[in-house]
Amino acid sequence: MNVALNKENYEYDVRSLVQSFYPGQQAVIKTLEAFYQEANQGRLDADANANMDNSNICATADNIDLIIDIKEGGATVTYLLHKEDGNISQESLEMLGGSSDTKEFKSAFKRFLYGILKEQTGKDLPWGALIGIRPTKIAMDLLNKGLADEEILRTLKSRYLVSDEKSNLCLEIAKREKGILDGLTPEKGISLYIGIPFCPSTCLYCSFTSYPITSYEKKGIVDQYLNALFHELEEVHELMQDYTVDTIYVGGGTPSSLSAEQIDALLSKVEELYDVAAVKEFTVEAGRADSITREKLEVMKRHHVSRISVNPQTMKDETLKLIGRHHNSQQVKDAFHMAREVGFDNINMDLILGLPGETPEDVSFTMDELAKLDPDNITVHSLAIKRASKLGEFIKENGYDVLNNTDETMRIASEGARSLGMHPYYLYRQKNMSGNFENTGFAKEGKNGIYNILIMEEVQTIVACGAGTVTKRVYGDGRIERCDNVKDVMLYISKIDEMIDRKRQLFMD
Repeated sequence: MNVALNKENYEYDVRSLVQSFYPGQQAVIKTLEAFYQEANQGRLDADANANMDNSNICATADNIDLIIDIKEGGATVTYLLHKEDGNISQESLEMLGGSSDTKEFKSAFKRFLYGILKEQTGKDLPWGALIGIRPTKIAMDLLNKGLADEEILRTLKSRYLVSDEKSNLCLEIAKREKGILDGLTPEKGISLYIGIPFCPSTCLYCSFTSYPITSYEKKGIVDQYLNALFHELEEVHELMQDYTVDTIYVGGGTPSSLSAEQIDALLSKVEELYDVAAVKEFTVEAGRADSITREKLEVMKRHHVSRISVNPQTMKDETLKLIGRHHNSQQVKDAFHMAREVGFDNINMDLILGLPGETPEDVSFTMDELAKLDPDNITVHSLAIKRASKLGEFIKENGYDVLNNTDETMRIASEGARSLGMHPYYLYRQKNMSGNFENTGFAKEGKNGIYNILIMEEVQTIVACGAGTVTKRVYGDGRIERCDNVKDVMLYISKIDEMIDRKRQLFMD
């Protein structure tokens, strides 16, 4: 999809909406002049340049699919689209006053573009023109302003064109989150994230910071990494003396790809620095079944870990093999039962909908298998197509149609979770999600993932240690400032003092 756009600060909004309506296609966004020069091998005379928005010039640059021209003053958005018969249609929207840089104008523009793309494709997106990753923040803000449920639902539908189903889901989750957050004191507390960037192997869809642990272990790099991480944790503890740690989250990568001895050393360091028995939630992503052992689970339990994940993604063995998970569904069941035997009473299981070749019947089968295990949380992810993952190449070879997330599969997963006595408690969206849906966490009463809510609502400072992590400082006025750690493991080890200095700068006042 070639899109000509004259306003650079609208590129993100245009790209997000275009690719939502045309999944699997890359939106190439340039100026009209750039497209014209490209089509005419760089030749552009003065008359053409003076009339660059003239429809005759647009017709000459026939490599363009969509032209968006945003004017100041009277604020007109003009849209031209090449039809299959070679003709050009034109539409415009008159805006009443205001600058194109205002939120009101941008909101109206997105509704306008949504209407155009809806007409061209015949599609209606479940989240409408809403492209942000945290839709519940909108509902939460409106709740905090004292708006009634009906007003909030009306705003989601009229301003953002969100469907009734998703508007109700958004409000339900926001109200539940508010109830949980009201019991905390986010401004006085922090959460601690610890990143372990190693995995047994890289999955087809993954774009997270992760490295093959076997080769790094042989070179002694994993222990070097942990030593650097321990140094960062010690320095962070000194920086955070005036804060209370509410939650601790050890993620990755796959933290359980570490040996039992390495996990013990990591959790011992955390326990040395913080009163982990007093934190409200201590999570370790045990993750993949092929990395979970009883010894590792016993180490976690001994160090007061209160919540873990055993993540199948699907219970269809053929799909597990295809996506690069080196375990089968029976190993998932064995790992889950082992965790229960060790004493874990808060176990999350992640699923991904829209995996290659999966049908509604496959999703039903997975939910039936999970129902037999009866976990405490289920997080339902819609497959997100990341440029940094192997999935992009897979799609090129097999076509986008192999990914099939639909209203039906989302309904099957949601109803399956609710039938286990779970409720949706947090939600977020990502770019290029299969079916343009969302990721939703479901939990039984009292088993909500507090850290998940805090990171999505961005109401509490999260201090992150480890390669590829991002620290977010949340100020009392809602302002957020960030500092990141380098992704590369060797750079992280060699530049650890620089990573620590970045945090000192962030928290110096």
